[in-house]
Amino acid sequence: MKILGFIGLGVMGLPMAANLRKAGFELVVYNRTWDKTDFLVKMGAEAVHSPAEVARAADTVITMLSNDQAIRDVYLGPEGILAGVRPGVTAIDCSTASPGISRMLAQELATRFSDFLDAPVTGSKPAAEAGTLTIMVGGNEDVFLANQDVFQAMGQKIVYMGPSGYGSQTKLAHNAMVAIHSAAMAEGLAMAVKSGLNPEKFLDIVKNGSAASKQVELKQDKILDRDFSVQFALNLMLKDLNLAADFATSLAIPLPLMQNARSIFQMAANKGLGEADMSAIIQCYEEWIGHKIRRFTVSGENSAATVQDPDRRKHIRVPMGLDIKISVHQWQQEGSFSGQFIDGKLHDISETGLLISSASPLAQDMFVIVHLQKEADLPPVIAKIIRVESQHDGTFRYGCMLSGVPPYVMHRLEQYINRHAEK
Repeated sequence: MKILGFIGLGVMGLPMAANLRKAGFELVVYNRTWDKTDFLVKMGAEAVHSPAEVARAADTVITMLSNDQAIRDVYLGPEGILAGVRPGVTAIDCSTASPGISRMLAQELATRFSDFLDAPVTGSKPAAEAGTLTIMVGGNEDVFLANQDVFQAMGQKIVYMGPSGYGSQTKLAHNAMVAIHSAAMAEGLAMAVKSGLNPEKFLDIVKNGSAASKQVELKQDKILDRDFSVQFALNLMLKDLNLAADFATSLAIPLPLMQNARSIFQMAANKGLGEADMSAIIQCYEEWIGHKIRRFTVSGENSAATVQDPDRRKHIRVPMGLDIKISVHQWQQEGSFSGQFIDGKLHDISETGLLISSASPLAQDMFVIVHLQKEADLPPVIAKIIRVESQHDGTFRYGCMLSGVPPYVMHRLEQYINRHAEK
């Protein structure tokens, strides 16, 4: 039986390599983090210290890497695959990569009388562990057929898509749809929960209706159980969406749904959720609706929105009653704005929103500019009024969502919060 090499033992790569070993293949492995090879060594694999050593030892080398730069490093680096590859060796890249880099590697390996297949996978961690991945393959069809035993040890559905790059092209179009479906599920679920519906019952309807998708099947329990352990990392999906956007540009086609999904994933990454599972984008919607989404377990309640959440996120809060200035701008004729400053109070602040008050009536969905006290040493921040409450003393309270705050300002705002936090 042929000797296989495997490089990249992450969330997906490790179980894929383990299934190859279970299928009886001799296995030579490399991973930048050495201790990730321990599990496979215990299964009888040999661990080596560079991609070049893998290429020298193996008949077929499989790579499963995080991004284009990692692929370049592993294939083209001083101790990369191309430095050790022998004539007749086949390299199979299962990463999600740009079609351009897949075609470039096919050309580079051809000059060394070796073969290359771009063979990205889908199915996330559960399918990688079960050996039921779907694999889409680009490259020479004869080489594809010669490696059926390798593919069948890792996947259940293996499809030859066409020449070099076609596997990568398929994966980008596929993952654009995955991201859209994921955002659509989060959006519908947020609407349902905000209106008081039981989220579990709602998703049961979705699974059995026209809105059903694999994302609902895969992510329902993770969201309802608030389990954001990684099956497929949010940062990796964002990387794939960025690649898809570049590819769409090269094709000169607009992809408005994909771009909107990309924006949501970017917002989630900016919130620090990049290393969580991609289902963590639901946390963006939870902020917007003001509720965490979990299983509906409180008896006698008819509204999911009224369930007290014992795990409610504890935003650090600034003491009440700080004086602020609120800048309000109104649209005038001939394309101009008129603006005015009004006095206000800052009652509550977190990294995502403000609670302010003023004697002046303002409207929901209005954007205002909030000027904090001079000692805050912060530029004004833009906020959108999402809630208006009349008070008995004739004033109004406004729940505001922060809008477009740059990361460096958010960092300084967090420092300001920490300096004034209630003990």
